[in-house]
Amino acid sequence: MRMLIGGKWVATKDEIKVHDPYDGSVIDTVPRASEEDVKRAIGCAEKGYETSRKLPVHKRIEILQKVAAIIRERQEEFAKVIAREGSKTIREARKEASRCVDTITISAEEARRIVGETIPFDSRTGSENRFGYYYRFPIGVIAAITPFNDPLNLVAHKIGPAVAGGNSVVLKPATVTPLSALKLAEAFMEAELPANILNVVTGYGHEIGDALVGDPRIRMISFTGGAEAGLQITRKAGLKKIGMELGSNSPVIVLADCDFLPAVENCISGAFWAAGQNCIGVQRIYIEAGIFDKFAEKFAEMTKKYRIGDKMDEKTDMGPMIEEKEAIRVEQWIREAVDGGAKILAGGKRKGTLVEPTALVSTPRGSKLDCQEVFGPVVSLYPVKDLDEAIRRSNEMNFGLHAAVFTRDLGKAFRAIHELDCGGVMVNDSTDYRIDMMPFGGIKMSGLGREGIKFALLEMTEPKVVCFNL
Repeated sequence: MRMLIGGKWVATKDEIKVHDPYDGSVIDTVPRASEEDVKRAIGCAEKGYETSRKLPVHKRIEILQKVAAIIRERQEEFAKVIAREGSKTIREARKEASRCVDTITISAEEARRIVGETIPFDSRTGSENRFGYYYRFPIGVIAAITPFNDPLNLVAHKIGPAVAGGNSVVLKPATVTPLSALKLAEAFMEAELPANILNVVTGYGHEIGDALVGDPRIRMISFTGGAEAGLQITRKAGLKKIGMELGSNSPVIVLADCDFLPAVENCISGAFWAAGQNCIGVQRIYIEAGIFDKFAEKFAEMTKKYRIGDKMDEKTDMGPMIEEKEAIRVEQWIREAVDGGAKILAGGKRKGTLVEPTALVSTPRGSKLDCQEVFGPVVSLYPVKDLDEAIRRSNEMNFGLHAAVFTRDLGKAFRAIHELDCGGVMVNDSTDYRIDMMPFGGIKMSGLGREGIKFALLEMTEPKVVCFNL
């Protein structure tokens, strides 16, 4: 496939091979962009902004609706690309393709709701003759940088609201999963998005990242990825808006009064979706002591039944990690925890990029599995005395994206809601629950700002005040 610059599909002399992480086969190749390619894309996006800012709202809506219709019609085609280039099983990929339809559809709907309001200037003495309002206007060129774990829908979460708000975009998708992003760009071109508004550059972050984030023509960076990469971007970005979703090591609290089996099932799904490569995946489960042994036994039993292997097999529950080096890292983290006293209840082994769904108890405090983001199919179970201890342990880490609590007690649920330090609390559900219209984001090292179309639009537009002296 080729990258998109200035409305044209562009090749380069050097190419990057895109591999299927399950068997290592080459699926396709994409251009290896240079800094000059990035600069050219930004220049085109500047021209695109002059077009997009003047596009009537009804035209933006029409384009986005066409894109949603294209994805809906070719949903299986999109799903196969997602599954082949990434870690998701075909069943998981179908859900992502379906969510992408929602994301673009919501973007079209929210385009008509970018509103302002009147301001009562005469509320101040001496301003009796003044009348005015504010409205929101687009920022300009937005740099969008997306990860591998949701290679289609997270791209849609950048492009959809950017187009709805009248901006232009330079997108850099994850190097290992660029095909879904390029396929989405094809849909935008087919829907007759004017040239230059959307540009997609494919390449290695260490070669083209600085040229993208440091360019003063970029007015906002929308980044989803790891915390360390996020920190580097903030140091190099200069004076521009930054929106970041940087991951977590999400805690779940399971109280003795919970609906037991759904709690186990939701935690299993939340821990092992997309081979655990999920920013809101379940990583730490704090279980009230009275049901700890029962919960751990059932959790291990269900984990052992998980089927791993070929992503395209309808019966497969979990596929590979994105690269073997990541699988090796997770294996090393498990070994470190076991050397420190952890006990493996299920899983723990690796073969190539396949890491078994793994559950541990007695994970040492301060070990990598305990306090860092594993981004793999590993979960630690801890006994706690009560809700107070569970909340305290949940808040110890320097992350705060999603948390969850399982209980039938409404009072305890609201205590957890108000005392957990995070961007979202799921009650009687896994941390891995999200719909595409909710404000999504975290605190501490989990990020800056919020996504979810309505809330991304607020980030991607600015208010302008208008005042008449009558």
